[in-house]
Amino acid sequence: MNIYVGNISYNTSEDDLKEHFGRYGEVVDVRIITDRDSGRSKGFGFVEMSDDDQAKEAIEALDSKDFMGRDIRVNEARPREPRS
Repeated sequence: MNIYVGNISYNTSEDDLKEHFGRYGEVVDVRIITDRDSGRSKGFGFVEMSDDDQAKEAIEALDSKDFMGRDIRVNEARPREPRS
């Protein structure tokens, strides 16, 4: 399951997210979205977990909870909209 993680600190690394979500199960992939020009984090990213039940547990446990000084938003990622 692909999970959206919003309102993350600009100092958060992909390893930080992998460790944080890894407490709930196997993390397959982590991507923090960055600005194309500056390379700076845009404050959100995606975590992919191999097991849907573990992913749902992580969403329940981590949504609106403090992580690195910010209350993160965690929910199932919506499919990407096609660009026109």
